[in-house]
This record gives sequence, structure tokens and C-alpha cells, in this order.
Amino acid sequence: MVRRPSVVARHPAVEGRLGDAADAQRARLLDAVASVVAEQGFAAATVSDVVSAARVSRSTFYALFDSKERCFLEAYRHGVDVMLQQVREAVREADGDWRAQLRAGVRAYLATLTADPGFARAYLVEVHAAGPHALDARAEALRRFADRYLATFAQARASEGDVPEPPPDALLVLTAGTEQLASEYVRAGRIEELPELEEVFCRCAESVLLGPGMGGRDESPTREE
Repeated sequence: MVRRPSVVARHPAVEGRLGDAADAQRARLLDAVASVVAEQGFAAATVSDVVSAARVSRSTFYALFDSKERCFLEAYRHGVDVMLQQVREAVREADGDWRAQLRAGVRAYLATLTADPGFARAYLVEVHAAGPHALDARAEALRRFADRYLATFAQARASEGDVPEPPPDALLVLTAGTEQLASEYVRAGRIEELPELEEVFCRCAESVLLGPGMGGRDESPTREE
């Protein structure tokens, strides 16, 4: 069976280099490793599995990467780059206010994962088994997505008026929390249902971006003594 190119294959360092070009071997390995890890789990996947899927020799693999982990981490980071680019493009093309832009970005994020179940599993689930450097890469990815929410906040403040900036850690919690929910769907074999999370992602984001009581003003009722 012919394996479809992954999200990783859309990265500029990989896309267009999967044929017979001189640098095709690296591109094919990066395209293959996320799928192999998704299918077998990071711990069970071997270098032999990766080189077989990529159609390169074992010696070529070790000329390019010193370990399975290094290969996976490069593919992981490439996939994150692609997802962020998809989100940026969706936000830029969205018609309407900041809420429409927020929704477009969330939709693009979920659609990118849904379209590539293998990368979705590698990105959301298997990265946790890939060692401390992979956890560092995941933390970096979470902060990059949190920065995207901060850019959305700038649009919200321009539209809504005097809205206090959320603490940076609040945006990190937002990103980590929504990704945890997505990972639960992936682990449960519900990847095709990921687009259904759009509404809850948007509601959570609006709550964090605008603060208590909308617009950062605490409008909770005062208890009568």
C-alpha cells in the first residue's frame, strides 16, 4: 500500500524533495518517521522500520541522524511549523472580527490534525514517550501556540476596548488544556471527531482572552449579607 505524505511532508525543508533529488533521503526519513511512530508507538518503532518505510539504507539513516529520537524530533518540529502556518493563513484569510479569526485558526488547527491521523497521534500522544528532549520540544510548541493566542488578544483588545492582558501562563494553560482534550480524542480512536471540538476550543479561548465577566470586568453578583 502506498503511504500518503504526512503533514511533515508539507514543510519547506521536505516538500518537493521526496523524489530522486540528492537530498531526498532526509526528506523521506522525516516524512516516514512520524507515521511509523504513530503506527507502532515510539518505544516499539525501530530504525529498521523507519528506513524501510522511507526506502533508504540504514547507513544513510545514521549518516543523517544519530538516533531515532533525533529524526523524530526534527519531524515533530517540522509538523508544528506546518500547523502554525496553516493557522496563520486561515486567520489572515478570515472575514470578520477577532472572533471570526479565532474560530478560523482553531478550525485550521483541528482540520490539519484530522487530515493526518498518523501525525495527530505522533504529535499529541507519542511525543510523551520520546524522551526528555521531546518533552522540551512539546513545551516549545505549546508556547508557540500560546503566542498565537496572544496575537488574537491584540485584535480583541482593539475591538473590545479596555481588556487587561491575560497572564502568559494563562495562555499556556489554555493551549495545554485544549491539546489534552484533543489527545483524549486521538487515544480513544475518535480522530475524525476532532472538528467537533471547535466550539469548546473557541469558548475556552474567549474566556481566557477577555477575562472575568467579559472584557476583564468581574461582573459576578455580590452576595448579600
